Amino acid sequence: MDKNTEKTNITIGDVAEALGISKTTVSRAISGKGRIGEATRQRVLEYIKENNYKPNPMAKGLADQKTYNICWAVPGDYNVYDLPFFQRCMAGVIEETQQTNYDILLAQVSENDISSLERIVNNKKVDGVILSRTLVDDKSIKFMKESGVSFVVIGSTQESGVIQIDNDHITGCREFTSKLVEKGNKKLALVGGQMNHVVNITRKNGFIEGLKMNGITPDPNLMFLDNATSKEVGDAAMKAVKAGADCIVCMDDRISYNAIMRFRKEDISIPGVVKLASFYNSDFLSNNQPAITTLQYDPKELGIIACRTLLKIIGGEQVDTKINLGYEMLMKGSA
Repeated sequence: MDKNTEKTNITIGDVAEALGISKTTVSRAISGKGRIGEATRQRVLEYIKENNYKPNPMAKGLADQKTYNICWAVPGDYNVYDLPFFQRCMAGVIEETQQTNYDILLAQVSENDISSLERIVNNKKVDGVILSRTLVDDKSIKFMKESGVSFVVIGSTQESGVIQIDNDHITGCREFTSKLVEKGNKKLALVGGQMNHVVNITRKNGFIEGLKMNGITPDPNLMFLDNATSKEVGDAAMKAVKAGADCIVCMDDRISYNAIMRFRKEDISIPGVVKLASFYNSDFLSNNQPAITTLQYDPKELGIIACRTLLKIIGGEQVDTKINLGYEMLMKGSA
């Protein structure tokens, strides 16, 4: 073993032996905790710097009473349309943890099964958790509040005392809807997914506010919600056309894509027969002709800010209860 390798692998015991002091003294010098003379502290810090000492993560965790792990809880019941969003969020979490000593553990949760998350938390494997979505009756949030472990959510919730990182869906959907009205669309229909997802409720509220601010009374008969399957979405889109909608606003990229596929099958042109817009953009819509008018968000930024916020909480810092990130309106040829 060469000299450089030896230096890289030195331990607290090696430092103590080289300087003729106890391992406790070395540990105190490194951690900055406990009584120790300043001259001795400086001797230790200079030595470990010169010899490229790196503390063992497990030993450091025991000393700090931390695991240096965080949990990324992702839905186990996502579909192919959801996957890119969660992947990009996770890319942001990974990017942020790379600047720290933290590693990531994964847990899969669903509406009725959070056992993976419970096991990780109850076994004290993590210092904090990021929940990647929010539901109306959210078992994961309720469990985390009872656990006492630090956590943040990506999304919004009515549960009190929960740190939330979300896009400003209310403002974005309100302004987007208003813009569609300004472009001459007077009879807007809303086609959406399952309403146990908080984001869908929020987008619906933004849509309604956008209509009202332009003097349009929201018509429940033009809102086709709680569509779970591709067929249900396609049927809802056809109902909107038959109801005389001049523009269909879809809650997300999955809804938009399914509506587009049905219209192609039925030979209904966009925007010739009906205009179409989406409250969320993704690669599923990027190659469509005509290009789809959408709201654009940055999932990776959500992951970065969520992780950064969680690490601040773990470190004892105060953070805002709600952090809203921005959006961009992409006005294209479909509406």
